[in-house]
Amino acid sequence: MLKGKTALVTGSTSGIGLGIAKALAEQSADIVLSGLSSDDEADALKQEISETYGVKAGFSGANLTDPDAIEGMMGYVARDFGGADILVNNAGVQHVSPIEDFPVARWDLIIALNLSAAFHTTRMAISGMKEKGWGRIINTASAHALVASPYKSAYVAAKHGIAGLTKTVALEGAEHGIRCNAICPGYVYTPLVEGQVADTAKARGITEEEVKRDVLLAAQPTKEFVTSEQIGAFASFLCSPGADGINGAILSMDGGWVAQ
Repeated sequence: MLKGKTALVTGSTSGIGLGIAKALAEQSADIVLSGLSSDDEADALKQEISETYGVKAGFSGANLTDPDAIEGMMGYVARDFGGADILVNNAGVQHVSPIEDFPVARWDLIIALNLSAAFHTTRMAISGMKEKGWGRIINTASAHALVASPYKSAYVAAKHGIAGLTKTVALEGAEHGIRCNAICPGYVYTPLVEGQVADTAKARGITEEEVKRDVLLAAQPTKEFVTSEQIGAFASFLCSPGADGINGAILSMDGGWVAQ
């Protein structure tokens, strides 16, 4: 379905991003991974994707909080892959703290990585998409793009910002064959959430099992974590002809969390 297309997926060396990268590779898209990995780890991931799915695979370890580094990454994708036909803005980080104690440096990091990086990759990719008359931009948002939780001021602010960015880019690209949408997962048990469980337990003075049962999955009526594979399948659908009419949508995948 996606043969001849290149997908750049940020934050794709594990968790949701890797699930999306593998789902797009399964549809024959060439893949550029992005994340913080050693050369050996990156080489192993590239080899796994290339050999498993028969596609070309690349990697960038660019620091996505640095606009100059992002420019270098986008230049690499343009030179070696002909540009990103599919851009998945997935990289993110979390910190849990009451706002009065929230470290300013962590606020700055979360806004830079979770929100500003998506702005920079998008602004650098969209001209090429317009020239080709086709592009898909998928932003990994969160249920926290639609609702808030305590102790997550920076993350909630960034994800609400991603929802607004998604809608704006969708309007600007609509007549150029570009579709921009956001997937809003509920809780997915990834390394990011694993760290969040520990932080929340400390902040609330409860055990990690109580965090999972009474804090995280309490929000999801299914009482199940969403999986990276499910999100990958959803992202793959958004790149298919069947999703051509979906644009500027903030799409929940949260077990019914925001239906409450």
